[in-house]
Amino acid sequence: MKKVLLGIVGVLAILLIAFGALTMLAPTEFAVEREVVIDKPKAEVFEYVKSLKNQQNWTVWAKKDPKSKYTYTGDDGEVGSIVAWDSEHPEVGAGEQEIKKIVDGERIDVELRFKRPFESTSAAHTITEAVGDDKTKVKWGFSGSMPRPMNVMLLITDLEGTAGKEFEEGLGNLKTLLESQSTPAQEEKPEEDGDEADPASKEKGSSEK
Repeated sequence: MKKVLLGIVGVLAILLIAFGALTMLAPTEFAVEREVVIDKPKAEVFEYVKSLKNQQNWTVWAKKDPKSKYTYTGDDGEVGSIVAWDSEHPEVGAGEQEIKKIVDGERIDVELRFKRPFESTSAAHTITEAVGDDKTKVKWGFSGSMPRPMNVMLLITDLEGTAGKEFEEGLGNLKTLLESQSTPAQEEKPEEDGDEADPASKEKGSSEK
C-alpha cells in the first residue's frame, strides 16, 4: 500500500513539474488579425465600421444569437461610446466594448471587457487603408494577454484558427453588405466659366439670328 501511495505521489509530482514547465514555455500574449478589400471608398467604409450599432449587421457573434440584448451608451461612433451585450449563448456570453481612440479615417481602437463565460480584457482594432480607386482594405483584429498558469490554454486552443475564421467570416459579411449598398451620390461640381456660355452672349447670339 505504501508503495502504491508513493507511486501516486511520484506521478502527481511529475505532472506538477510538467505543468509548471508548460506554463513557462507557453506564450502569455496573443494576437489575431484578418483583412479584406472592399470595393467602396475609404471614407464611406470608415464611417460605417466605426459605429458600434452597425456591428450588429455584420459580426459573427451578433448572428450567433439574434436574441442577445444590447445596451448603448454615449454617442455612437465616438470615443467613449459603449455597447454592452448579454446572451445565454455559450459562445457569446456577456461583456462590453468601448471605443478608446479614433484616428479619423484611419483607425478605431476599442477595449473588449468579457464578463461571461470568463472574465478577461482585450484590445481590438479596425484599420482602413485606401488601396485603389474606390477600394479599401479593412484590417480587423484583437490582442491581449493570458496570465500564468491560464496561458497553458494557448497551447491547447487554436485561437489563431478559431478566432481567425470568425474574423474572416465577419469581414466577408461586411464586404457583402457594403458592396450591396449604393454609394451616396457626390455633389455635382459647378461648371467652369468656359464650359457654359455667358447668358448675355446667348441672348446676343439669339438676337443676331
